[in-house]
This record gives sequence, C-alpha cells and structure tokens, in this order.
Amino acid sequence: MSITELLHIEYPILQGAMAQIAKAPLVAAVSNAGGLGIIASGGMSGEELRTEIKKTKALTDKPFGVNLMLMMTNIEELTAVIIEEGVKVVTTGAGTPKTYMPIWKEAGIMVIPVVPSVMIARKMEQLGADAIVAEGTEAGGHVGETTTMALLPQVVDAVSIPVIAAGGIGDGRGIAAAFALGAHGVQMGTRFLATEECPVHENFKLACLKAKDRDTVVTGRRNGAPVRSIKNKMIKEYQRLEEEDVDRDVLEELTLGSLRKAVQEGDTENGSVMAGQITGMITEIKPVSELMQEMVAQAKQVANELTIK
Repeated sequence: MSITELLHIEYPILQGAMAQIAKAPLVAAVSNAGGLGIIASGGMSGEELRTEIKKTKALTDKPFGVNLMLMMTNIEELTAVIIEEGVKVVTTGAGTPKTYMPIWKEAGIMVIPVVPSVMIARKMEQLGADAIVAEGTEAGGHVGETTTMALLPQVVDAVSIPVIAAGGIGDGRGIAAAFALGAHGVQMGTRFLATEECPVHENFKLACLKAKDRDTVVTGRRNGAPVRSIKNKMIKEYQRLEEEDVDRDVLEELTLGSLRKAVQEGDTENGSVMAGQITGMITEIKPVSELMQEMVAQAKQVANELTIK
C-alpha cells in the first residue's frame, strides 16, 4: 500500500514536527494542500495539545497527525487526548514506543517512528510500526550521524514496511531522489519554515532566507544531544564552551529557553534557529499550497526526464 493510501492524503509529503512551530496554522495548511500536517506536542500539556488539535480541526477537514517526543513524562496524558480527539496518525521520536504501541494500535492509530539507523528501524518494525521515517543528519533540530543518501537505501533494504525519507529534502528534485532510493514518501521541515502560514517570528524566516549552504552546524554531539541550527552568537559561544569541555549544566544554562527566543521573540542571535542544511536553497517565502504544487510538479518532471546514458 502506498503512503498516500495508508494516510488518506493526496501527496506523499509529511510536514516535520518542529518544536514550538508545527502548530495549527502550518499543520492545517499542509493538510489542506494535500500532504500530512503534524502537530509537534513537545512541551505541551494534555489540554494544550487538545486545544491545538481543536484549532487544527477548525482549519481543515483533512487528516493530520501528532508527534510525540517519548522522553517526555506526560506521554500517557497526551495519548489519552489523541485517542479522545480521534487523531489517527502518530509519529514518534526521542525514545521507544514499546510501552504505548498496544494502546495506540487498539485505538486504530497508525504509528510512524522517526529513526536515525537501520538497527532502530528494524526494532520499530518488530514493535508493529506502520511505516518508518529515516532521517539523515542533514535535517534541522535533533539529528543522528548518517546522511540521508546513505541511510535511506539501507533502511529500505532492512524493513518491509514503507519508508519515508527526511533530512536534506527541499524541493521536487529531493523528492524524486528519495523515491529513486526506495522511499515511499518524504518528510520536510525546514522548507516549511519559509511559508506564509508558518507561525514563527519574521526574523526566524529571514534568518533561513539569509543562510547559505554552510551556515548550519551541529552542536551537542559531545553530550549526546546533537542539534542542527543556523550559526549565530549563541551557537558560537556554545561551540567555544564545548571545546573547553565545560560541564553539561553550563551548556544547558546557555541554551535555556533559546528556541522560544528565536521562534516567538525573533532573537536570532541569542536564540536557537533550528534548521537543516537545505536552508541555503530557500530564497523566498511562499504560501504552503503554492510550494506544495511546485514541488510535486518538479518531482514528476524530474522523474519523467531521468535518463542514464
């Protein structure tokens, strides 16, 4: 079964669950445009998630999902809300869904874990995942180490369920390339940052437009929490402290509230501007619907024109 049939969507494009960003306006816009919008529940209480789900329902009658960061302590509460509100797709990250998988499956929820390796992909299939998102290190936010181009075909060969590619995909060419490597669909986050419906501060969007191909960097690998962001004053200080091998508490104090600073306050020098390597490709802000149509048309054109001589 194709991803579009599985998820009841028009195009095999999922919107990445970007923390504090992937909320009703963006989620509904992606779903209305034929993809699958996904609410990022990280940091939310049960009632906050319920409110966001209701806001999304008010903006679209199309399918959408919720992402659960499994390291959070209130997953049981969030699960209850998801079931009560009739959400039928859950993506997961930052932990194993083993404990909650039977509950989700009993409720008829499709479960799609985001994975950084073949080993974890196999474990997720064994647990009963309906599909897998194989995310390469090119992505923004929390990342693994293997590139998408290397990871994707290995995951495709290792599991029998549909695989969705993520990391480093910013246009129709990237979508076509993912399908050439065996993907059934793609998940995109960074490209949706520069859309009219994305509810981030305008400075955040402008930082994405200004960034070049080498302007993102991964910090946090030393303490086991790697994150890709656009370089700025705060990131440079973080790198300096990492080189000095300071205590983790010092690093955490530096980054405390940094995502909120960038997303809500527009402080792109002292905040965390999480974005992937494709940000260098982004040159303008567009409506989600226009962006989706362009990407799909380009992907089809590339696939039709592809020849090996």
